[in-house]
Amino acid sequence: MTGLPTPPATPNAAPNATPDGTRPFDDVSRLSFNQITADGSSLREVVEGCARHGIPYVSVWRHKLAETGVDAAARLLRDAGVRVSSLCRGGMFPASTQAEREARIDDNLRAIDDAAALGAEVLVLVCGAAPDRDIAAAREMVAEGIERLVTHARERGVKLGIEPLHPAFAAERSCITTLREATRLAARLDPAVVGVVADVYHIWWDPELYEEIERAGTRVVGFHVSDWLVPATNVLMSRGMMGDGVIELRRIRAAVDRIGYVGPIEVEIFNQQFWPMSVDELLPLTKQRYLAHV
Repeated sequence: MTGLPTPPATPNAAPNATPDGTRPFDDVSRLSFNQITADGSSLREVVEGCARHGIPYVSVWRHKLAETGVDAAARLLRDAGVRVSSLCRGGMFPASTQAEREARIDDNLRAIDDAAALGAEVLVLVCGAAPDRDIAAAREMVAEGIERLVTHARERGVKLGIEPLHPAFAAERSCITTLREATRLAARLDPAVVGVVADVYHIWWDPELYEEIERAGTRVVGFHVSDWLVPATNVLMSRGMMGDGVIELRRIRAAVDRIGYVGPIEVEIFNQQFWPMSVDELLPLTKQRYLAHV
């Protein structure tokens, strides 16, 4: 991407339009704005911007929550009438020492409490990478760590969403790298508490994607959208606005709808080019691209 994207000239002439011109998904009632997309803005700016622009959900990041404070953030959200689709992020379970692993469990328990205080439906789990070369041992640490959170999450009314990350992140962010792996891990635990988050950026490439979405079924507790830019110059920070890349967004959305997922759809874009934009520039663009391509 050579510069900031501009809104399409005719956003209603979209690839999701049917031959008779109707738009079966032409509403934003499920749209959630993931706060990392506007990381240059404060939580207050994002929440109040969502209220102004008719975006019903926001996904909150913990570093922004820490700046605001949990109680103040809860009041801000309540006053604005904006709901929280998820809190990002928990996880990061593997560590080289037992003491560090215990500290990470404690941090996740606090994250569950924060999610409950905000009314967040899901705590997103980015599971963490191996502290050494033993990725199999790291995966067992992840399973053990999530199991230790289940009781507290159930008591607090928060779902735990295991988010598989693209294999390019296996060495530094998550040893859980496919939707199949995440679903199998979730299946070991209480289905009322533990599910999976399907983020198109991480799973679009999977040759078994649609079978795995169907297999995940009611385990899907979150759905995130963005786009994969070509060429990819930075795997973390090169996500694109929907329609600027190669992901079959509408087809994946339809597959997730078919399994019965009716929850929020989060626009989560890691791209520093968006961060200088004001929310009054970025939120209308997000809505336009969501309607046109998701």
